[in-house]
Amino acid sequence: MRKKILKLANTILNSKKCTALTGAGVSTLSGLPDFRGPDGIYKDPESARMFDLDLFRNDPAFFYSKAGEIVYTLHTCRPSLVHTVLAEMEKAGFLQTVITQNIDMLHQKAGSKRVLELHGSPEVHTCMGCSKQFSYEQVFPKAEAGLPFYCTDCGEPVKPDITFFGEALPEEAFSQAQKEIYSSDLLLVLGTSLTVYPAAILPEYAFRNGCRVVIVNSGSTSADDYAYMKFTDLKEVFTVLHDILF
Repeated sequence: MRKKILKLANTILNSKKCTALTGAGVSTLSGLPDFRGPDGIYKDPESARMFDLDLFRNDPAFFYSKAGEIVYTLHTCRPSLVHTVLAEMEKAGFLQTVITQNIDMLHQKAGSKRVLELHGSPEVHTCMGCSKQFSYEQVFPKAEAGLPFYCTDCGEPVKPDITFFGEALPEEAFSQAQKEIYSSDLLLVLGTSLTVYPAAILPEYAFRNGCRVVIVNSGSTSADDYAYMKFTDLKEVFTVLHDILF
């Protein structure tokens, strides 16, 4: 396996522009639950409704009652090995951009500077009534306890800037992600099963544009058939990558 990872390291070092696409798998190493795995959050039908936009409008307390242990403990989480190595790769010039489906802000916490958040993040919260914005730090003392947060100006519910079901992805982030993909010659697909669209189509865009696609994910993905390389153990791959690259 080390020989195969050495080949990956050389591929990274010889690439002109390397981009990473990350999913929940990189954050389960930090102790965060995933959403669609065998023991994922969405296995519970009630929790699966947590990010329903219509439900939030009608009953914001439902979201906050479920999200307390998922979204509002992020300030206590530490970046995983993968987050840290990706940040080091960026600093060394081996990686240009991280495109993430995650909402946990752990890439930034690890030191990554160029992060495109396809599904938004709770760093900013916006009032559903007057559009006043609040920071994560302002909201989490109540939200962490499972209590809804209401606007201090108009009293309407405040929603994290996370993409809920029924909302489009942040247009600017996805547009920029496409540009990064089209100009890359190496795409690392890390910890994602590529089941959520439109983010899941990005590796296909890359492949069609002549970009090598490397996948590190414990399960199968829709991009396996055209992957240049495929690995299943993120921790092993990034432990060895760190030793080789740094």
